[in-house]
Amino acid sequence: MTHTAAILGLMAVSFMLTLIWGEPMLRVLRHFRIGKRIRVEGPQRHQIKIGTPTMGGWIIVVPVTLLSLFFYATKIWGLTFLGREMLLPVGLMVGHALLGAVDDWLGVRETPTGMRARTKFGLQVLLAVAAAWWLHDIYEAPPMYLPGIQLPVPLGWVYMPLSVLIIVGTSNAVNLTDGLDSLAGLIAATAFAAYGGIALAQGDAALARFAFLVVGSVLGFLWFNAHPAQLFMGDTGSLALGATLGVIALMTGEWLVLPLIAIIPLAETLSVILQVAYFKLTGGQRIFKMAPLHHHFELSGWSETQVVMRFWLVNLLAALIGVLIALA
Repeated sequence: MTHTAAILGLMAVSFMLTLIWGEPMLRVLRHFRIGKRIRVEGPQRHQIKIGTPTMGGWIIVVPVTLLSLFFYATKIWGLTFLGREMLLPVGLMVGHALLGAVDDWLGVRETPTGMRARTKFGLQVLLAVAAAWWLHDIYEAPPMYLPGIQLPVPLGWVYMPLSVLIIVGTSNAVNLTDGLDSLAGLIAATAFAAYGGIALAQGDAALARFAFLVVGSVLGFLWFNAHPAQLFMGDTGSLALGATLGVIALMTGEWLVLPLIAIIPLAETLSVILQVAYFKLTGGQRIFKMAPLHHHFELSGWSETQVVMRFWLVNLLAALIGVLIALA
């Protein structure tokens, strides 16, 4: 079996398993009334989404985890699909999904803001520190590749804090992107496919298979999240996908192109940072009509589907450029 056939097969299996698992998960969420609360100060058109089931990230995380464990060190037709090195992204995904699920649950049952930001950030950092240690001491990931240079660039002690920053930053960036139907899912699927292609070009077939396993599951989630969404991924999905994307970028050593491959999450994050900083410096003035950035364009007259498709097209083009740079 060729690498391409294995990747396509895994992606198809994860897609189908997500579709099968999605319907009972939806019924469970509806039964326990785990419905999304909508920000009052947000665009008024979003008020119709109140009560839409959230915590749907489990639709992605459960199939990816089960399939990864099933294929862990398993040989089919003489081919090892996934190895020990995949335990890191799987574990990080599950850890962030659990953290996000607690945040989603608190957001539904107690306060719309969910878990305290300081507590959530601290737990994210702890998970990222553990992942950075594994990357450095166990996996021995390449420190960094410069575009067009195949030799890794050693970073010394800087590698650990940089890895933590990338994992935490990407996790929160995808979380901020998750505000419109299908937006975070489309961006995540594109980014994982990009890094899957990079891993395959590097000869790391196991990492490529895992990346496309995630792509298949995210595409299955989009079946339920397509506008008008039946389900939201919530922090359960966005934190998990973001952290996993960050660690896969680190495992390839091609994390300098991550800002291109995830250009929309980067823009969403920068819009929030700039909005908050400008608001405090000017005593109440704003750069954007509302942050994150997708809400600014909504309030400027774009429909939700226009924002999603245009943002995705920009990210798709940037991701392709990022892959070409990484493979140069």
